[in-house]
Amino acid sequence: SIKAIESSSKEDDTTWLTYWVVYGVFSIAEFFSDIFLYWFPFYYAGKCLFLVWCMAPVSWNGSQVLYQNVIRPCFLRHHQAVDNVLGDLSTKA
Repeated sequence: SIKAIESSSKEDDTTWLTYWVVYGVFSIAEFFSDIFLYWFPFYYAGKCLFLVWCMAPVSWNGSQVLYQNVIRPCFLRHHQAVDNVLGDLSTKA
């Protein structure tokens, strides 16, 4: 999904690909922290509001904000290493 977002051909799918990248990162983080987070009152209501914010049809929706400010800079720093590891795995497979 990140490769599709960063490609030169931009289409309508960029908005939803951005959402799914943010949702995937959120799901991974939640998997490891859910054992602690579910103890907080209104955790599930906050999670629902967060996901609605990520899907909101406004220019400042959560998926765009988080992708541009957090995920994209991290990806651009480490994309070469990820490509190398995936290349090594594909040759071994």
